[in-house]
Amino acid sequence: MQTGNVTTPFGRRPVSLALVRRQQAVAEIKAGKSAEKWKVFRDVSAAMALLGIQSNSLAVLDALLSFYPENDLRQDASLIVFPSNAQLSLRAHGMAGSTLRRHLAALVEAGLIIRKDSANGKRYVRRDHTGDIENAFGFDLSPLLSRAEELAMFAQQIVAERAAFKRMKENLTICRRDVRKLISAAMEEGADGDWQAIEGIYVGLIARLPRTPSTADVNAILEEMQMLKEEVLNRLENQEKAENPSGNAAHTERHIQNSKPEFFSELEPSSRKEQGAKSSGANGIQREPLKAFPLGLVLKACPQVIDYGAGGAIGSWRELMSAAVVVRSMLGISPSAYQEACEIMGPENAAIAVAGILERANMINSPGGYLRDLTRRSERGEFSLGPMIMALLKANGLANESGVGTAGPFRREPRGSLPPPKAP
Repeated sequence: MQTGNVTTPFGRRPVSLALVRRQQAVAEIKAGKSAEKWKVFRDVSAAMALLGIQSNSLAVLDALLSFYPENDLRQDASLIVFPSNAQLSLRAHGMAGSTLRRHLAALVEAGLIIRKDSANGKRYVRRDHTGDIENAFGFDLSPLLSRAEELAMFAQQIVAERAAFKRMKENLTICRRDVRKLISAAMEEGADGDWQAIEGIYVGLIARLPRTPSTADVNAILEEMQMLKEEVLNRLENQEKAENPSGNAAHTERHIQNSKPEFFSELEPSSRKEQGAKSSGANGIQREPLKAFPLGLVLKACPQVIDYGAGGAIGSWRELMSAAVVVRSMLGISPSAYQEACEIMGPENAAIAVAGILERANMINSPGGYLRDLTRRSERGEFSLGPMIMALLKANGLANESGVGTAGPFRREPRGSLPPPKAP
């Protein structure tokens, strides 16, 4: 085999260490190795994106392979083809000379062929007196044989990725259909809840999907769409349980919260006396059911939640609760954690808690676990929203202000010290 020696390109073409290593690798092809040339070509075609070549490069490689007379690339044969540019252009479907040279260089750069240039740069063959090839100058196809297994693995990887992408798109289509029909059914049958807000979240997710999505795009939208489907199903299931109390089994789920301890001291009273306890719970702790605070006061304490209201404004408790659903999804709080908070605290107070968590999101490592912990403490009578609101008012420099009316939508004034929240 005539590939054992390292050669340099003719003329101004530079040599690189990568080219030297490729020629050395070709010289080490295992004795007796062979590969069907068109199978290798199909693998290269499938792995085109990984190899960094274009379709015109494949056309040139196809033309080069057509000049090799045998069907199998063999280690003990001469794998150098030596067509002229005119012949090569003709078999490459009339490709222009400048384009041909560019794609030959691309094949060399991709490590699929090696130039073996003569002293004057011409391509030709020298034969002995018996007619056998003694020496040839042109393009060496040995890298295709040397990398046959690697190219096959590349092709299999691309095929697997395409199949996974196809399945992902199918799952997204099914999930979109389910969410759309569930929301429509809930609206048509008058189910409780702000289904307009949920529909808005659904429409927003679809709008974020690019015309030509990547795998990452589809995966991100699919995860959020599945969370939205879970949210819708939880709401419908909760309504069914409310309509049929006898079948409503107790459900408790525990999560470990992971947040900075100093935030607990701001959100919770320092003693049970500060909670204004009135009635006794199951564990003997005196507590008072949580009550909703004036909406204006809540929005002064938690101004960031206003950006998530419809049109950047919140004018009612229903709009606050709709905004909290958006914030819940943005913070990664699971639907079940938020549903449990609504059941224990009440929907208005759960929305306030989520708004408070949003204000200190940069200090909380696990918003979902934190909300679950507040829910458990509320159930035991160990947490009250009052101290949380006062702590946030104090942090905003508004501790001495009282609640304001809610006759119209409350819009947040610009705050230069805080960046606008990311879209959910």
